[in-house]
Amino acid sequence: MEVIRAKVLGFCMGVRRAVETAENSVADNAGEKKIYTLGPLIHNPVVLSELEKKGVTVLTEKTLSEAQPGSTVIIRAHGTTPQVLAELESNGHKILDATCPKVHLSQKRAAEWNARGFTIIIAGDRNHGEVVSISSYAGGNAVVIENSREAQELKLPQKAVLIAQTTFSPVEFEKIKEILKAKNPEIQIFNSICSATMERQNALSQLKDKTDGILVIGGKSSANTRRLYETAAAICKNAALIENAEEIPPEFFKLEKVGLTAGASTPDNIIEEVEELLLHNN
Repeated sequence: MEVIRAKVLGFCMGVRRAVETAENSVADNAGEKKIYTLGPLIHNPVVLSELEKKGVTVLTEKTLSEAQPGSTVIIRAHGTTPQVLAELESNGHKILDATCPKVHLSQKRAAEWNARGFTIIIAGDRNHGEVVSISSYAGGNAVVIENSREAQELKLPQKAVLIAQTTFSPVEFEKIKEILKAKNPEIQIFNSICSATMERQNALSQLKDKTDGILVIGGKSSANTRRLYETAAAICKNAALIENAEEIPPEFFKLEKVGLTAGASTPDNIIEEVEELLLHNN
């Protein structure tokens, strides 16, 4: 068997930074105080399980009051709201902000354009942590649209700004952009889709017609991983989404050429384990 890796796959800069922040905090803490992450640090169950074994506990906004006073709280890569940050500060927690810099930029834009009287249109999943975070910086003046159909139905204000969730579909964003521009040529547009998302999509597309099957490795709740799987399924008749090597479908061990890609929340060791098992069990 030949295993062909996509040229770009696995951890992006923002995710790697978040995971390293958590691991460094564990190393520096030496078990003295509790360490929490506000929500799942990233969308990868394997990484979350490893952090849990090291004593890192996941908090939700509803369980903030349960955090040990003076403990460390790590803000996940998706960011959070100003209200939650203020509550953490008032309770004396040590805050480690692992928000992706690209998400920080969108938060800043939302706040600045809202202050100028613009409505903030966010192209993304309205239930995604990043979108909730960005929306909160718009002072209640944000509208989330998930697809081109919702863009068609939107009554667009005269003063509007379009921002994208960093892991949003580039194809869907272009559709939304064109629809909104037709409604209002003066709309301000910021294509804030992370280059890491597009790089992984482009690298995956290059595997077309070069493999007998493609494995997409990553958390099933990860938006960018799911979109990689959708692309893989479109370019190859044998495509599967797995979270670890144990989930490799049996039929893949019979293929001659298997392509590998991985979401931006997938660590190197999981990718290596999948490749190793493919090469030594066929």
